[in-house]
Amino acid sequence: MKIGVPRETAANERRVALTPDVAGRLVKSGLTVHVERGAGEAASFGDEDRRATGATVVTTATEVFGQADVVIKVQPPSTAEVRLCREGAALVALFQPSAERETVSALAARRVTAFSLALLPRITRAQPMDVLSSQATVAGYKAVLLAAAATGRFFPMLVTAAGTLPPARVLVLGAGVAGLQAIATARRLGAVVSAFDVRPAVKEQVESLGAKFLAMQIGEQAEAAGGYAKELSEETHRRELAFIAQHVKDADIVITTAAIPGKRAPILITAEAVRGMKPGSVIVDLAVETGGNCELTEPGVEVVQHGVIIVGPLNLPSTLPYHASQMYARNASSFLLHVVQDGTLRLDFEDEIIRDTCVTHAGEVRKS
Repeated sequence: MKIGVPRETAANERRVALTPDVAGRLVKSGLTVHVERGAGEAASFGDEDRRATGATVVTTATEVFGQADVVIKVQPPSTAEVRLCREGAALVALFQPSAERETVSALAARRVTAFSLALLPRITRAQPMDVLSSQATVAGYKAVLLAAAATGRFFPMLVTAAGTLPPARVLVLGAGVAGLQAIATARRLGAVVSAFDVRPAVKEQVESLGAKFLAMQIGEQAEAAGGYAKELSEETHRRELAFIAQHVKDADIVITTAAIPGKRAPILITAEAVRGMKPGSVIVDLAVETGGNCELTEPGVEVVQHGVIIVGPLNLPSTLPYHASQMYARNASSFLLHVVQDGTLRLDFEDEIIRDTCVTHAGEVRKS
């Protein structure tokens, strides 16, 4: 079976779906790997490194898509890439079908069996394939670095000849993978960190990283299947906004990471709450790609509102492409070795992993 890895064509995407070491392991497992020339260049992986592991470097994307039985990408395919797909081939990428309806329809029309790694179930067997968690780790780490660059303060307490400088006070909203990584990174830089999440179960994880957990009486079930946060009732959300507003006004830096799978990110910081924050405070909104947790965030830009710096970064994992690609490649190869057995694609729709991630098959749209 031939595995194809094209160069990513989406704007500002620097990751690559398979790194040389992972491609080498797939070759040793009996698969043939074809990689488009320069596919890993932006992530600092050279073509010679790939050849050394047994992968074949081809000249064009047309060769990759035209020869591959399974194409592995990071971003969803463009319209041009869908046209290059061989009919009956398979494709693995990271995308939300609801946000890529035209692409999904085109893949179905092309009779491509498409899998989205964004739809992996939260079960133990799928943990080695969990690209959302691995890429959220990158985003949580980089968010703190962006905040440190934007703020006019040191993160740690410093005792100097000019006197003692107090540490920055960091508040993290949402204690999923990105939030926990943000907490750990801010703590390593010496900040005083607190965190809020509607799920009481994460309190122990937050405190184990040296942060203070801000507890609020929720009064309803706030955790959905798989451990994700769920949408709160209108009254509870109103109380949540008031609770958060009381705490952001004391923070020097706020990093927001809250998301609800398949829905718009919840607003956690209102315009009025921003107005109450200290001038020079910084908000880094990691939920901007699904609508944003701050009412005043603008996607992809840094704005100043009421003296508060609000950063809405897009595709943060791509800004650390070397390690983000390494993690993505390991996740993707684990998935690939699960669906490919003895050189053929195994489509057992009784398997929860295959059933939940398969978006199109045999000309039909299975997830939208």
